[in-house]
Amino acid sequence: MIRADHAAGGALAALGLLVLALSGDLPIGTLSFPGAGMMPKLLASLLVVFGLLLAVRARESAPLADVSWQDLPHAIRVAAVTGVAIAFYQTLGFVVTMGLLLFVLIFGVERRHPVSAAAFSAGVVALTYVLFNIALKTPLEPGLLGF
Repeated sequence: MIRADHAAGGALAALGLLVLALSGDLPIGTLSFPGAGMMPKLLASLLVVFGLLLAVRARESAPLADVSWQDLPHAIRVAAVTGVAIAFYQTLGFVVTMGLLLFVLIFGVERRHPVSAAAFSAGVVALTYVLFNIALKTPLEPGLLGF
């Protein structure tokens, strides 16, 4: 009998293997000077390991046939909004894209109060910008507006 964790673990392991295959040409570098491929390969390897562990321990989960799919429309909305944000990330830049992404997810998808959604979105984006761009001196995508 196929259980929910068999399917989830197998899907996660397959996704990790796909990322490993697609990031094969990125250099790993060294621990003191990591290359562009170190994090994708590390995270993809962990995804494969934990996906396989989940599949091995699947006997503790519910049968796949008993899983409720009532949250599927919500998951599709979240994935669609995130996909649009990914498509516009380089054009609009980090600040605008992430601000809009968080606002649309919180207000549009989760149906929270617009003022709360705007305040939370602005706060998270501002803190992230300060942490990465100013404190860590790691440039974020500037976009058309230059910030």
